[in-house]
Amino acid sequence: MKWVSVKNEGKMLFKSKLKLVALAGLVLSVLSLLTHFLLAKHTYGIVYEYHSSVTIMSWMPKFKKSDLSISNHPSYRRLWAPVRHFESLHPLANRSGDYAAPEMQSTGFIFVKIRGGFHEIRNAISDVVVVTRLLNATLVIPEIQSTTSSKGISTQFKSFPYLYNEDQFIAALAKDVKIVKTLPKDLKGARRKKEIPSFKVPHGASPYFYLHHVLPMLTKHSVIELLVHSGGCLQSILPPPLVEYQKLRCRVAFHALRFREEVQNLAIKILNRIRASGQPFIAYDPGMTRDALAYNGCAELFQDVHTELIMHRRAWMIKRGILKGNLFSDSAEQYLNGLCPLMPEEIGILLRAYGYSSDTIIYISGGEVFGGVKKLIPLHAMFENVVDRTSLSSPLEWDKVYGQEANLVDQYLIPPPSDNVVMRSQAWKNSGPRPRPLPPPPARPKMYNVEGWWGWVAESDDEPESTIMELRTNAHRLLWEAIDYMVCTEADVFITGFDRDGKGNPNLASLVVGHRLYQFPASRTYGLDRKEIAKLFEEIRDTLYQPNHTWITSLRKQLRISLIDGLLEESKISKSRSFLAFPVPECSCIANDSMKRSVNTSSPMQKYDIPVFSGQIDQCPSWMNVPTSSQSREETEEENDKDDSASSGLFLWLGNGDQEGDSADISNKEEALVEDQEELEGAER
Repeated sequence: MKWVSVKNEGKMLFKSKLKLVALAGLVLSVLSLLTHFLLAKHTYGIVYEYHSSVTIMSWMPKFKKSDLSISNHPSYRRLWAPVRHFESLHPLANRSGDYAAPEMQSTGFIFVKIRGGFHEIRNAISDVVVVTRLLNATLVIPEIQSTTSSKGISTQFKSFPYLYNEDQFIAALAKDVKIVKTLPKDLKGARRKKEIPSFKVPHGASPYFYLHHVLPMLTKHSVIELLVHSGGCLQSILPPPLVEYQKLRCRVAFHALRFREEVQNLAIKILNRIRASGQPFIAYDPGMTRDALAYNGCAELFQDVHTELIMHRRAWMIKRGILKGNLFSDSAEQYLNGLCPLMPEEIGILLRAYGYSSDTIIYISGGEVFGGVKKLIPLHAMFENVVDRTSLSSPLEWDKVYGQEANLVDQYLIPPPSDNVVMRSQAWKNSGPRPRPLPPPPARPKMYNVEGWWGWVAESDDEPESTIMELRTNAHRLLWEAIDYMVCTEADVFITGFDRDGKGNPNLASLVVGHRLYQFPASRTYGLDRKEIAKLFEEIRDTLYQPNHTWITSLRKQLRISLIDGLLEESKISKSRSFLAFPVPECSCIANDSMKRSVNTSSPMQKYDIPVFSGQIDQCPSWMNVPTSSQSREETEEENDKDDSASSGLFLWLGNGDQEGDSADISNKEEALVEDQEELEGAER
């Protein structure tokens, strides 16, 4: 009996222990759940940021660890080092001693409405400030129509503040022009009633137009309205006595027009993420917009629906007088004449031929790459680190840039059925019994404006009106291009596939070139001669990925020349349409007399020592205290020209893989040395 009693007591004790263990487990589970809920509640933002950073930086493991010791290697200098022929140039847009402050008595107020893309807005703002100074008027903060006409945009950042810092703009130009945020109440009412004179300003209007047509009306009515629709509203090249107005343009574009804080912060984050590996990077602007392709007649370079879209836009341009010419054009001839963009595939080939390795970081800029992602596939195949603003940022970060926006329901997504559809539907329901043939069933409504679908091309000659979401996207595109503008300006190397917009004027890429030439004149910016590059590609069109040594040598020479001659040629083409595309020599100075050499100098590259500007650019003032290079320019150029032996895969890797390409580089090293020496000797001649 005792044994049974002890046994029962043991069972009860065991059960009580199990209950205690179960209770303890339950308590711990409840505590764990409470802890997780509290952590999730208080650290959601941190966790979201963490996951976003992981997604954003997923491409980072592809980067090789940067080796700072190679920065002095000849191959590295040839690919990334500053262009020494421009190292003596420095930015100088300061006011001269006889530049007076704006007069106290103003002739009236100038109210400006600006319509267009990012580059057109930037050109227009710089010009209207100069016009305001010319007329001794007071400028009202310009109104950017691309944002005010869009629906659902955050009310926190509308019009001018949508892009730029308003207070910074006013403060930076306080010694140049008077700027106010709004019109006085009486003049504001007159403008709403359309009782003030309005001028639709043509592109590149002369100072005479403003002094003899606009100024009398401004003096009479105390206020005028300027409508700017095509970018610059003042002629690009001004007479020499007005050089101070050119410097004012530089002060506006490169100092006063500062992006608002949210845009700047995101651009800085993207730049930091790119530079996290310690490697330099290339910024590439394709310039492949639908308007630019239509204006220049490049429809046949594409296929299927994209060709139809370009032709529709070209017909629209001809109908509205934007373009004078025939609807159909020979796209192949336009391409060979350098009037069509170089494709991303061709840009990738010439970069690889010049010596940039497959792990080079390439940042793709631009709000639109017409033709879609498939046009970028060959570039991705050649370079594993091709990134853009979307792969380097999270939706949460962009929400902060956009501000709080309304949740729109697009009224155009589901169009109401037409009367014909309703009648056919009723006929279908009321039809008699068989064998009487039934009428055809009502057609399904076509979803024309679904993103990525252009069904209207096959059914209509008229493009549907922009939906509300498309209007909002147009405003967002300004912010995308603002981010790209900052990243491209800071890039170690910049290259563009096309530099014209849909009106034949310099585009975003041209403004980037101008900004880099002003702020970082020695940075590597390739001003490609598309006509010469197109001829080179036509020579190997059938063996595009297996070029011979002669072709690679010719291409390298062309790219090296484009660093200097390409920019000088840009001054002849772009500057007549946009001063900001080439602000030299008006906004630059020379640090010393090293650029002013005798024509008899023995340097083989002497012809590139900016002789075009040596007699026009002012000497930098002593207070600037700019550094000078201690190394001989000729010696450095010779080193940079002799280092092609360490570059370039010769594209054998595209057919046989990276390992075979690397071995081919080693086996052909001596041959490449001879080849590059011949290239150097040809340049000297």
